[in-house]
Amino acid sequence: MSEFLIVAFAVLAAYLLGSVPFAVVCSRLFGLADPRSYGSKNPGATNVLRSGNKAAAVCTLLGDMAKGWLAVFLAQTYGPKFGFAQGLVGAVALAVFFGHLYPVFLKFKGGKGVATAAGVLLALDPLLGLITLGIWLAVAFTLRYSSLAALVAAAAAPVVAIMLWGGGIPAMVVGIIALALIVKHWANLQRLMAGTEPKIGAGKKA
Repeated sequence: MSEFLIVAFAVLAAYLLGSVPFAVVCSRLFGLADPRSYGSKNPGATNVLRSGNKAAAVCTLLGDMAKGWLAVFLAQTYGPKFGFAQGLVGAVALAVFFGHLYPVFLKFKGGKGVATAAGVLLALDPLLGLITLGIWLAVAFTLRYSSLAALVAAAAAPVVAIMLWGGGIPAMVVGIIALALIVKHWANLQRLMAGTEPKIGAGKKA
């Protein structure tokens, strides 16, 4: 198998893995309505939490994180055996992340990528992932805005990456992911500025 085919297969597999909509899957497992039919209509853990079912939200969160982590972990583990290193890992990281944002299984209308990005960062560097996750948790639990926590964590991630690694392909990948997260949360930013953004746990269904 040529190098091109190996890279293409790895990227395609990562994209398809990222496209698995755990918000929809977990909602069906718990007998809930499709998360695209209520709240923000976003197929993500925060919106699933609006159903009032915390277990389903945790299932979604862990599933979305796991797929990001698994794709990068496999690329890191098996890439060197085929002579690939940072380039392949970076491509796979972006593929699984953008698979979540634009999933083929949901007509390319996916979630906002926070949990999947967290999984990717934890696989790239556990310290980077934990620091970024810590920033998200600190903002989320003090101010109760998931979107604000995501924006702050996204802005901080590339800075932390450069401090840890000093640049290179991995830092560039983190920067691209951070920029995509900010773009996906742009409407949330507008609502935050207008004071109309719902807090975590708000808007539960009866």
